[in-house]
Amino acid sequence: MKLQVIRLSDNGESTIGALYINGTFECWTLEDEKRTEKVRGETRIPNGVYSVGLRTEGGTYNRYATKRADIGNERGMLHIQDVPNFEYILIHIGNTDDDTAGCLLVGDTVNNNQTGDGFIGISTDAYKHLYPQVADALEKGEDVTIEYQDVFLI
Repeated sequence: MKLQVIRLSDNGESTIGALYINGTFECWTLEDEKRTEKVRGETRIPNGVYSVGLRTEGGTYNRYATKRADIGNERGMLHIQDVPNFEYILIHIGNTDDDTAGCLLVGDTVNNNQTGDGFIGISTDAYKHLYPQVADALEKGEDVTIEYQDVFLI
């Protein structure tokens, strides 16, 4: 399975993008901004192709424990692996750059971050649709990768 994040807009505080699965649009994304020097929890990961796996430990995994059944996340967090100089990069629910520490947030709606704060909405629904597709592929032994690419149309 190939996930692809096409980054469309960076306003210096947040980055808006689009997530595709095997070439088909899935949902909108929100990340932290690009920085020339990494600031822990405040910098998006570099362009590139990374492996995706499941992570069954850590703070975010534990915070999801109370809602795990509701969102279908019983198999672990979607974990973007082997990112140079980054650890514990996850795909998860959230709406603004305050909800991410370098992770990838997903949502079904998006606000233009050039005219205001970056915001994605209906995040839980987007995650509920995305998660089982990726987790099922991983459980079947498929290689799952995610590619990040800057396009910046705005």
